[in-house]
Amino acid sequence: MKLTCVILDAHAANPGDLSWDWLKKDFDLTVYPRTSPDEIVGRAKDADVLILNKVPVTRETLAQLPRLKFIATLATGYNQLDCDALRERGVPVSNIPSYSTDGVAQAVFSFLLESVNRVAEYTSSVRAGDWVNSADFCYMKTPLHELRALTLGIIGFGKIGARVAEIASAFGMRVMAYTPSGKKDGYPAVTFTTLDDLLAQADVVTLHCPLTSKTAGMVNAEFLSKMKNGAALINTARGGAIVEADVAAALQSGKLAFYGSDVLSSEPPKADNPLLTAPNCYLTPHIAWAAYETRVRLMEILQGNVEAYLAGKPINVVN
Repeated sequence: MKLTCVILDAHAANPGDLSWDWLKKDFDLTVYPRTSPDEIVGRAKDADVLILNKVPVTRETLAQLPRLKFIATLATGYNQLDCDALRERGVPVSNIPSYSTDGVAQAVFSFLLESVNRVAEYTSSVRAGDWVNSADFCYMKTPLHELRALTLGIIGFGKIGARVAEIASAFGMRVMAYTPSGKKDGYPAVTFTTLDDLLAQADVVTLHCPLTSKTAGMVNAEFLSKMKNGAALINTARGGAIVEADVAAALQSGKLAFYGSDVLSSEPPKADNPLLTAPNCYLTPHIAWAAYETRVRLMEILQGNVEAYLAGKPINVVN
């Protein structure tokens, strides 16, 4: 008799351009594109294996899932899962490490290049007729900069932070990094320093830290006050790492010249989120991980996680 596998929120990772058929060999498979909180127990109560992305599993929910033996996440992060309760029940959780390094680093530079070249702003200007009506062959609405002239400050230096440093070095940027674990060997082009020193010197700060009790709300008014006037801030880590009202206020005052973020504290955002109307604020809907090639890599690692569990040797276990 086959085990039962339920995918609770399949659509974000696989909107239809990838296949789940590989699961059908070993499982009776049920796939849901999305699952609301009040639907979780009804859909998952007979599952031996759950595959999920952002659907939460609390201690209370777990108590109502008597058959559950394994959870495979469709992401690197797993803060929506009560890993203590799952560990106590003997339910391993496997995540997807390192699949999005190149995709997220690429997203950082999409924001970074926008901050210095303002392609979106100039495109809007041209479409509005400003070039047609220009007295000269070109015109400048905003200051433009070369990346080579700038210092990049990286907060958090895991695989993504290291990849960002590598690309920044190729652009000729000066690269500084702060990581609680201290200086890392093998990166001669990176200056490892204190957080305060990084904030004081960096023209652009990019976040690559996990969301923990120490990093939640880390980017607040005090943090921003230590940054250079007119600096740029990029967040492809977690929305909860910043105090959004404080960042919006820094954009309004000009303390921050640019904020680029792929993440918000609540996703989808609430209509009154102050960043939605803040000036020089560029937001993308949590898609840094969503390139086709990135999701193919995610599915390959997921398949390896599931096969390892079936072989009795789970891998990438986070609890």
